[in-house]
Order: sequence, then C-alpha cells, then structure tokens
Amino acid sequence: PETELQCPESSFSWIECWNIWPALDYSSEFLGINVGDCGANAYVRAALGGAFENGSMRDDLRTNGLVPLIEPYTGLGYSFIGPGAGASVQPTRLAVSGDLAIVDWVVLEIRQISAPYTVVRSKPALLLRNGSIHDSDGDPYVNFGVLPVGSYRMAIRHRNHLGVMTLGPVLLEQSPGPPVIDFRFAGTVFGGALATTFSGFTRLLWPGDATGDGQVKYTGTGNDRDPILQGIGGSLPTAVVNNVYSPLDINLDGSIRYTGAGNDRDIILQTIGGSVPTAVRQQQLP
Repeated sequence: PETELQCPESSFSWIECWNIWPALDYSSEFLGINVGDCGANAYVRAALGGAFENGSMRDDLRTNGLVPLIEPYTGLGYSFIGPGAGASVQPTRLAVSGDLAIVDWVVLEIRQISAPYTVVRSKPALLLRNGSIHDSDGDPYVNFGVLPVGSYRMAIRHRNHLGVMTLGPVLLEQSPGPPVIDFRFAGTVFGGALATTFSGFTRLLWPGDATGDGQVKYTGTGNDRDPILQGIGGSLPTAVVNNVYSPLDINLDGSIRYTGAGNDRDIILQTIGGSVPTAVRQQQLP
C-alpha cells in the first residue's frame, strides 16, 4: 500500500520526474528535489508582523539562543496531520546569520479546496529573515509527502500571530517544479476580511495572539494583554523577563515587557486598531 514519502507509479510527483529524466535539459526546473522528498513540495514565503523591521524580520530569538531545536507546536497542543510532530533542526542551522538566519518555527497546512477546508496535511517549518520558509531538514522547500493530485488551499500559523489561508487554489503535483506560495505578496488573496496587515507593500501576519485562541483582544475576558502582565510577575508593570521563548513575547525579541520601549502590550492595541480598546481582531481561518 502507498505510504508516506513513497512515489507510486503515475503519481506525477516531482522526485519521480527528477529520477526518470535526470539528463534532459529541463531537469534544472526540478531544482534538485532531494531523494526521499516524494510527492508535493512547495516554496513558501511569509513575514511576521511582530518581528518585521526595516524591510525584513529580526532574528533576536536565534541570536539569543532561544529557538528550540524541536518544533514547539506539539507542546502547545497542536495536532499535526502527517509526520510533523517532533521535527527537529540541526544546531548548525541556527548558527547561520544574515538573510538566511532562522526567525522562528511556523506551521503550514494543506487544506481541502472547499468548505469545511479540512486539513489534510500539516508540517512544522522554519521561517527565515528574508521570508523564505525551509523544511526542518534544511531544504529550501517544504515537502508534504504523497497527496492525491489536485488543488488545495494552504494556510500558515504562528504561535502568537493570526493565521491566514489562501483564497485561491494551490496546485500540487501537477507542475514541473514546486509552486511558490508567497504570503507576503500584496496581490495574494486570502479568505476573510483584513486577513493580514501591511508594511509598505509587504503583507504581514497580524501579531498579538498571546493566548493562541485565534483572536487578538486588548480588554475583556480572555484578552491578550493581561497574560503579559502576569508573565512579568503581575505587580510591577516595569519589570522585564529576559531570555525567554514564549507566546507572550509578541515582538519576538526574547523578552517579555509590559511597558517601555519595545514592549509587547502596545502591539496588541495596534493590531486591534489602536483607538477602540474593546475592538477584537479575529483570525481569518475556518
């Protein structure tokens, strides 16, 4: 029977084509998909609003040695569809600086094209400063294993940003090379209203979901502001907790701050609109 990462006959997977036609001129279009990465592969790009600054994302978590070697989402209660739980990254990858430096882990989901948009495969992956998302094994594309030929939607999640899903279809296993899905591109259309924010022409995931419940709230029951105060001790608002990997660190600088420069509370207020503290920003994912 067909199993994960096997390429059966007539699967039209890129690795199968790479193996069959290695000497032809257009083999370069397959971009060196590694043996074992059968099935659906995709080049994905995205940007996190909390870490975005001066045209790229900061890698403070990596610089401070805080990015975990093992994906954090299983520990946060996320259930992967497919072999994603416990994925790890080699320590040498965390030594890379510059545009290819790791910012944080994210989750990519392949969903059915029509309602209820059920997740058929999900995978932890690594977001880099330049917006590229690499597989945990270091490949510059994310492999989702063997999937039925057809169109899907793709969603992206982050532990304290609001997730989004493409409105249009993503074709898998039907092109000569992995498709590019760019969540940063201004022209990319997402389901829902105001699914992302912008910095210039760059789309960014909304930051501020400290509780991970799919919404950003500044006041009221289940708000995201109070946990930040509790995270620094609950009594002294000027206190700072440094060197932490926490959903309460909204700007991903490795610290939890409630007041002062670079605090995490103000980002929540900005995400909900900045003027009406009772407003709520909802994640545009079904």
